[in-house]
Amino acid sequence: MSLTIETKTADNLTSVNVAGEVDVSNASELSAVLAELIEQGAKSIDVSLASVPYIDSTGIGVLVGAAHKVSEAGGEMTLSKPQPNVLRVLTLLGVGTEFHVQES
Repeated sequence: MSLTIETKTADNLTSVNVAGEVDVSNASELSAVLAELIEQGAKSIDVSLASVPYIDSTGIGVLVGAAHKVSEAGGEMTLSKPQPNVLRVLTLLGVGTEFHVQES
């Protein structure tokens, strides 16, 4: 499954909608998008995972790394609407505290 990433900024909130499986084969695409947003000064980033049925440890690493960079810049990254499988991976890896997770 291919990865689709769409971004939109409104009222100082940058929304990143991710669709598809995030794994070692395409996590660099997500990393590049998030890095560019942070470089451009985005301080409040919401990453929607509603359309992500699967994410591996490489994808989680990308999200954690981006969350640290945003935090260092004085901002915050939120993960919204993760599917149950993705939420399970976040919980199992113990990274839920790295960002705010909005389940609904």
